[in-house]
Amino acid sequence: MNNLSTSEKAFKLLNGIVCLYKPAGVHLSGCRHSLLLKLTQELNLCGVRSPENRVVISGDTTKELNVKLEPSYADNVLVVGPRYQTQDIKCIWTTHLGKRVSGVCVVGLNKGTKMVRNLQNNYPLRTYHLHGQLGIMTKNMHIDGQVIEKGRYDFVKRENVDKLMSTIQASNQKKMFELANVDTQTQTAYNLATKGLIRPASSKIPLIYGIKCISLDLPNFIIEVNVINEYESYLLSLVHEIGLKLRCSATCTAIRCIRYSSFTIQQALLMKHWNLNFVLENIRECNASYKQMSTLPSFITEQSYIESNQKMNCVS
Repeated sequence: MNNLSTSEKAFKLLNGIVCLYKPAGVHLSGCRHSLLLKLTQELNLCGVRSPENRVVISGDTTKELNVKLEPSYADNVLVVGPRYQTQDIKCIWTTHLGKRVSGVCVVGLNKGTKMVRNLQNNYPLRTYHLHGQLGIMTKNMHIDGQVIEKGRYDFVKRENVDKLMSTIQASNQKKMFELANVDTQTQTAYNLATKGLIRPASSKIPLIYGIKCISLDLPNFIIEVNVINEYESYLLSLVHEIGLKLRCSATCTAIRCIRYSSFTIQQALLMKHWNLNFVLENIRECNASYKQMSTLPSFITEQSYIESNQKMNCVS
């Protein structure tokens, strides 16, 4: 009974958000399968209920019958399989990370899937470290692709890179107001900016909220970017575009997500820690962080701002 109680309690505690560290070179579906497989294996090792017995009635029907209980083979683990299986645990991720992307991956387990959807609807920012190399260009804009061009990079200066970062950030901030159909030189734009960052109404429009170069050691560099609605090919093309703007070639060597909303890389569990004890502890911490986030006001989207502005105009 103690083993049964322990196994059942552990399964009931698997409800919430888990912050994982996704390694590069592994598909997200593979990470999901590895996590669920490890959890179910440990749940089965904790001790599960014994097979149910079946009633067997034997003997001559004209005389007193023999009634006894025998183990039911239809409920035996060797017949029906392990008590806990991977399909018993619901699991979805907040944002899709490409195969080449590593870093923070936030997933929801069981009842935590609803928390993940609420988190997605809140339009959280993601922070990435983009590692690049100057003087080389590949066919797929990643270092693992076929090299199609090589060139000089010794003329690139830190001030040129910083100036380019400021230009990219300014153009994206202007794009943010353009999507809201608001002139940046008006009082309406100022009122909108004082309310906080605006999120795109569409989940298909990438938007950069901050970008800076945190390391430049020619030919290698690291760019930190705060972005929303990003995807792997967009981040690869961003590094490629930076190289073109600097009048040389550039290719991406690594993409690392270091933050998803308030979930940081320090909270992310390495693959070697994807076991029941560490996951349950991580769920407790992440659920506490989620509750703190839920008390904060929702982010502004262009669509919600436009609708509220139209209502104000109708009233006036």
